[in-house]
Amino acid sequence: MAPDPWLSTYDDTYNLAQEIAEKIHERNRYLRNGENPVKLNVSLRSLMQNLKGKIEHLKESLLRSVSSRRITQLEGDRRQNLVDELLTKERQLQMLFKSEGVEPDVVRSSLMAGGSGRSARHNPWAVEEPEEFQGFGSGDLLVQQHRIIAEQDAGLEALSSIIARQKQMGHDIGNELDEQNEIIDDLTNLVENTDGKINRQTRNVKLVDKKSGSCAMVVVVILLLIAIVVVAVWPTK
Repeated sequence: MAPDPWLSTYDDTYNLAQEIAEKIHERNRYLRNGENPVKLNVSLRSLMQNLKGKIEHLKESLLRSVSSRRITQLEGDRRQNLVDELLTKERQLQMLFKSEGVEPDVVRSSLMAGGSGRSARHNPWAVEEPEEFQGFGSGDLLVQQHRIIAEQDAGLEALSSIIARQKQMGHDIGNELDEQNEIIDDLTNLVENTDGKINRQTRNVKLVDKKSGSCAMVVVVILLLIAIVVVAVWPTK
C-alpha cells in the first residue's frame, strides 16, 4: 500500500521543525561562546520560511481532502490536531529564533529527547525530560550536552571525510571519462581517414580496370587490322 502523501509531507515538516530547533540550539551555543552565528542565522531564516510554507500546504491539502470527503471526519480532526501542533511549534521556534541565546526548558527537553515519529507526537514539545536526564543538575546537563555535541561533531567529521573521498572519486572518474572520450575521438578520426583512403583506392582500381579493358580492345583491333593487311599484300602462289 502506497504511503499517504499528506502524512509523508507531515513527517518531512515535523523533521524540519526538529532540525530548526537543533540549529537554534547550536546558534545559541555559538552566542554563549562569543562566536559569530551569521551563517546559522541565514540558514535558519530560510528553514523557517520553508517550514511556514510546508504548514500552509498541509492546511490547504487537508481542507481539500475534508471537503471532497477523501478522508473521514474523524481522520480530518486527527490531522487538524497535528497541524495545530505544528503551528504551535512554529510560533515557539519564531520566539526562540528572536530570543538570541535564551532557551526555555521546553526546548531543552525537546532537544535532549530528540527522535521523531507519529507515535511520539501526541505532545512532542512536552516539558517532561527523558528518564536518562531526570535528576540531573544544570552542570550535569551541560556535561551531557557537551558529550552529545562532541559525538555529533565526530560523526560530522567522519561524514565530511566520506563525502570528500566520494568527491575525489567522482573527480577521478570524470578525468578517466575525458581521456576515454579523447581516445574515442581519435579512433573515429582514424576510421574516417581510413574510409576515405579505401574509397579513393577503390575508385582508382575501377578506373585502371576500365582503362585496361579499353586498351585490350584496341590491341585486338590493331592485330586484326595487321592480319588483314598481311593477307591482302601477301603474294599468292
